[in-house]
Amino acid sequence: MTSLDSILYEVAKPARYTGGEWNSIVKAWDKTPIKAALSYPDVYEIGMSNMAVPILYDLLNRQPDVVAERVYAPWPDMEAAMREKGMPLFSLESKRPIRDFDILGFSLGYELTYTNVLNMLDLAHIPVLSAERDESSPLVIAGGTCVLNPEPMADFIDVFLIGDGEEIILELIDAFREQRAGRKIPRSQMLRRLAAIPGCYVPAFYEVSYRPDGMIDSITPSVPEAKPSISRRIIAKLPTPVTNPVVPFLETVHDRGAIEIQRGCSHGCRFCQAGMIYRPVRERSAEVLLRQTEALIRSTGYGELSLTSLSTGDYSCIQPLVSEIMSNYETERIGVSLPSLRIDSFDVKLAEEVQKVRKSGLTFAPEAGTQRLRDVINKGVTEENLLEAAEAAFRAGWSSIKLYFMIGLPTEEQADLDGIVALAKKVIAMGNKLGRRSIKLTVSTSSFVPKSHTPFQWEPQEGQSSLELKQKYLREKLRDKRIKYSYHDVHTSFLEAVFAKGDRRIADVLEWAFKAGCRFDGWSEHFRYDVWLEGFEALGIDPHFYASRSLDYDDVLPWDHLESSVTKRFLIEEHHRALQGKLTLDCRFADCTGCGVCPGRGVQIELKG
Repeated sequence: MTSLDSILYEVAKPARYTGGEWNSIVKAWDKTPIKAALSYPDVYEIGMSNMAVPILYDLLNRQPDVVAERVYAPWPDMEAAMREKGMPLFSLESKRPIRDFDILGFSLGYELTYTNVLNMLDLAHIPVLSAERDESSPLVIAGGTCVLNPEPMADFIDVFLIGDGEEIILELIDAFREQRAGRKIPRSQMLRRLAAIPGCYVPAFYEVSYRPDGMIDSITPSVPEAKPSISRRIIAKLPTPVTNPVVPFLETVHDRGAIEIQRGCSHGCRFCQAGMIYRPVRERSAEVLLRQTEALIRSTGYGELSLTSLSTGDYSCIQPLVSEIMSNYETERIGVSLPSLRIDSFDVKLAEEVQKVRKSGLTFAPEAGTQRLRDVINKGVTEENLLEAAEAAFRAGWSSIKLYFMIGLPTEEQADLDGIVALAKKVIAMGNKLGRRSIKLTVSTSSFVPKSHTPFQWEPQEGQSSLELKQKYLREKLRDKRIKYSYHDVHTSFLEAVFAKGDRRIADVLEWAFKAGCRFDGWSEHFRYDVWLEGFEALGIDPHFYASRSLDYDDVLPWDHLESSVTKRFLIEEHHRALQGKLTLDCRFADCTGCGVCPGRGVQIELKG
């Protein structure tokens, strides 16, 4: 095989492929019977910022008989060099070909990484289609938020892990231990063995039939081990956070140490898939987090820590935790970032605390421009919350604020767009009133994408031309030297919606697009919308059938055989409440909302404050 050193001089950022980073783990290949390669299917700088891979990397490498290594999607220049030289995709730690591993695992957190998965399989000389793999092929698995509707990827993945992966992955490893103990199990029997594990979904064991109108008629298991319904796995007590993550040589998207302080969110925003599927809220204690923070700092040398969760400001011990961290490391100038602060949980004293080391802007997400629409989506914040937060920030010395909104939300009206403009101008006026100079306000909008297992899963995505008109309207109305307006490309949002609501027939288009050269679809410089449209037309598949159509409650949805633990009845009730503009309160502080998670799965909300 061509040596790696012979091609690195040809590519940008060769450190993406060299490995050898601080805290990376290299085990004796011949003495470790079970080999797993883990990946977030994007370029190194993105993949190294993913939270799931370090958790599984740490967990698996703690097993004496398992070696876990990493692999990320090679940038196009590296792919071209590898294909020219005939070099197969390899792991960062041992530089072994990925096809030599027993398991290849992908974390799927964004639909527009799907073609990267196919490309990585092809570069690894692993058959792209699951049905074409034999005993010599690794088991290809996938987890992450996207696998709550895995059907567009069903032809390419052997096993999907549904839910919190920490327990499932160890049970999957047990099956490989049986293999290594002398009980040789054929691949087909191994898949049946895995299908019996709760939370494991083997798509090859399910038959999908369709009605004449193109809708799904039924999803039926074909072997006894495959269950008619697969429930998401939920860990009741969160394990110890990772404190010795691999420290990259390159600057990554989130170039700081990360500590997960809690998992789950109970605000119930009706557009938010993560908020629905990661219930219930489970907090780690401040004492544990302080110990883990110390260990993380000493093992990595990071000068900044990120306290991560879906809504960091909701953590019940956030103020004393941040104060203690800042006090402990004041002399070392170690900063703290709080990446997910809701407007209604914003505390200017807390914000000032974390700004002692590094000054940065503040980001607030009203999501919608009017109270009516915020009630529809159950955002639970008011204009007063935003203006109070902005006033407190300006008084404390901030001059840079970012506001994040969505357009195309269900029931959106012209008044809601005007509300975005009005809110922006009120924030500017507030800053002027308080004498702040050089105010910089960024208004960012993304297009609503309906997601599975949310109250809006039955809703269509608004048409692209209509969304572009709304973007143009906002761009004109927000024309002000103090305001920067940014927005997401409507074509990528459309494709995201197709995948998010798609069924198995989308797999043919994915394979077609991959063969036509589609890679890194989430990157504007590589996204080729015309090629995707050509693929849909060539295969006779209408993408609007998935993205642009309303669904009925009695329709069989592509993901109906996968349970997120939030019941379908609850989602229907929430959809009704949305259309009526009724709020559903946060179950941490009000009565149980009846979503079905806690009583149905034997878990409960765990607050430490």
